[in-house]
Amino acid sequence: MTIETIRIMADEVASLMAARFGGLRRGQTADLDTMVRRRGAALPRKLRREAMVLAKADRVAEVPKLAKQQDFDRLQRAHKALVNHLRPLGQGGRLQAGAVNIGATLVFALLILGAIALWLLVRRGVI
Repeated sequence: MTIETIRIMADEVASLMAARFGGLRRGQTADLDTMVRRRGAALPRKLRREAMVLAKADRVAEVPKLAKQQDFDRLQRAHKALVNHLRPLGQGGRLQAGAVNIGATLVFALLILGAIALWLLVRRGVI
């Protein structure tokens, strides 16, 4: 494991947190430290500690001498625990929520179209 992998692991966890818990506008990206401050309370206590460890390592990774002193096994375990928690539970729900949103939009559009058509028929005296 190298110093660059710390940044990669932290970015992956941050993007998973943003996808699962929100906290970012569309097109924005945030580092793990920001996501832990914003949405860290949504994680279980044990995983919150793991996220803080990974975020601290991400901050320290900017200084190469200090980054080499990190416990890479601990960071890898923290990353694995966070990814296992964040990844599987959200994907099916996000897909289902997206399908429901599309369906609701279509039904609403048809409802509005029907109301306009009915209003036009009444206005012209057909009904």
